Amino acid sequence: MGSPFAEGIEMSEPAIEDYYVENRTFPPSDQFQANAIITDRSLYDEAEADRLGFWARQARELVTWFQDFETVLEWDLPFAKWFIEGKLNVSYNCLDRHVEAGGGDKVAFHWEGEPGDTRTITYSQLLEEVSKFANVLKSFGVAKGDRVCIYMPMIPELPVAMLACARIGAPHSIVFGGFSADSLSDRIDDASAKVLITSDGGYRRGDPFPLKDTADASVSATSTIENVVVVRRTGQDIEWDAEVDHWYHDLMETASPDCPPEQLDSEDLLYLLYTSGTTAKPKGIMHTTGGYLTQVAFTHKYIFDLQPDSDIYWCAADIGWVTGHSYIVYGPLANGATSVMYEGTPDTPRPEFREGDKADWPKDRLWDIIQRYGVTQLYTAPTAIRTFMKWGSEEVERHDLSSLRVLGTVGEPINPEAWMWYHEHIGGERCPIVDTWWQTETGGHMITPMPGVTTTKPGSATHAIPGVVVEVVDDSGNKIEKGGGYLTVTEPWPSMLRGIWGDPDRYKETYWSEYPGRYFAGDGAKIDDDGYLWLLGRVDDVMNVSGHRISTTEVESALVDHSSVAEAAVVGATDDTTGQAIVGYCILRGGNEPSDELREEIRQHVAKKLGAIARPKVVVLVPDLPKTRSGKIMRRLLRDVAEGRKLGDTTTLADASVVDEIRLRAADAPQED
Repeated sequence: MGSPFAEGIEMSEPAIEDYYVENRTFPPSDQFQANAIITDRSLYDEAEADRLGFWARQARELVTWFQDFETVLEWDLPFAKWFIEGKLNVSYNCLDRHVEAGGGDKVAFHWEGEPGDTRTITYSQLLEEVSKFANVLKSFGVAKGDRVCIYMPMIPELPVAMLACARIGAPHSIVFGGFSADSLSDRIDDASAKVLITSDGGYRRGDPFPLKDTADASVSATSTIENVVVVRRTGQDIEWDAEVDHWYHDLMETASPDCPPEQLDSEDLLYLLYTSGTTAKPKGIMHTTGGYLTQVAFTHKYIFDLQPDSDIYWCAADIGWVTGHSYIVYGPLANGATSVMYEGTPDTPRPEFREGDKADWPKDRLWDIIQRYGVTQLYTAPTAIRTFMKWGSEEVERHDLSSLRVLGTVGEPINPEAWMWYHEHIGGERCPIVDTWWQTETGGHMITPMPGVTTTKPGSATHAIPGVVVEVVDDSGNKIEKGGGYLTVTEPWPSMLRGIWGDPDRYKETYWSEYPGRYFAGDGAKIDDDGYLWLLGRVDDVMNVSGHRISTTEVESALVDHSSVAEAAVVGATDDTTGQAIVGYCILRGGNEPSDELREEIRQHVAKKLGAIARPKVVVLVPDLPKTRSGKIMRRLLRDVAEGRKLGDTTTLADASVVDEIRLRAADAPQED
């Protein structure tokens, strides 16, 4: 197909310069289209002709309403209300209606713990558990509108807790289990949460890790928590305060399984989810009921080509992030899907395969799970895919992945070579890949291919979904038809955030002030000659080199295009001459040894692919990259290393020792001209 790259052409002062050209295309196969739920552009055409009518139809077809809505949208920029006067309950939509329709024996979750323990949970079993726990919450005085904080590992009691909150109209606030006591207490305080649900701990990389002690430290630093519910997962020793602490299993023993769902308004708050901001204070993103459920059900159904009677769907994310809220719990359950849920990490095999040092263990747990359960859709992050590349295809080749039909990516732009590896080694060159762009704030997918409709390009999220309107704009806010700029949304969408908890002014300032009348959350994008959208990452990950604005994503893609590089991260470091200089950190593929010659070869490879302006000043060959527990690369720390600064906060790192090794390697790396 020829080289996927072409030399960059400089344009007159573009917002973000556009160097990378991808010419490979992958139309849906005849075999896939023969069974796909949609293969034409009818949904796009319907939404283009009548956007609000389109969303109203989705809401009525995909969601069960106790009382139908009268007004589709009330829009007072930047505040939206969708499906006004409609009454519904998310828990009812995810559980009761499937059981009432005769689907009670259908499996909702195939759950697997990292130690190899498993649970198969049907819709009727999940409904009973949720109803009982909803009554537990009621017994603590939790009522509609009260906030409940959840701090748990990936165990079935986590979706139970979420759905129980939704059943009684108590918004939940989930805090990822890798966060510190300070992060947890900040979120408890901001939401004035009344109850905390946690566990003694969980399992990660073959060992139990504690949660209860972190929860205890947080509760002691806050004033609003009245009761703490503790799930026994690991059996490890924990501190116990009989005044506030309660074992989950004790409470559930006596709870009634009869708890009718509350009839809630479409705009009642479903959950808060905190995301980091430019200030120290986290932002409590607000998602409400009717619009959110409509868009996550719609996108889960059509973007994954869901066939609920036969599919085994797996979103391999953590419920502590929005991906897990929307595409492990609410979307799949609303659609009556059967899902896989896994507690641990991909490099922790089942106990019978753990021999020798951990470093020597097989790194094939995901492929093992896919083969054993017959998974049909896999939804994971580019960071994970690049890690699998580094581990090598041998881990994959031991398993039969022929059950897979659709592959998805989420969390950041995927570089083309990782896309191709995913396509070839995981998808067997037969599975469409849906590269999804969306955010905590958007609630659900916004830009993504539809697998039976869209011709894909490696690395491109392609086009906005039906009913979502996006535009790329320049520095002045003018729409551009081609080239790089800033991604904005120009019309309200059903699952959009309704604000920042307790801070409407910050909501306006953060998302709506940069380009008046447009939603902008800080992502760069470009439009290619064919009208395809390419996400370029956060604008604060755009480097300014001698006046040229260069996306870290494009340089990272060029680095990983080198046959020796498995993964790369790029930062802009302050430079006296050029303003910023490009510094690339590269993990080598197995079988390659670091050397000055290889470092220079990689550096020149970027120049060849993107042009000399994008060539890194320094390439540092590293054994690993600093990542959070969720797999996000902490570029801030890499910038600190590049600029010789004292390191910032490292408490959320999965492995803090990585940074020390990078410092040593960086000190040894020659400075290029």
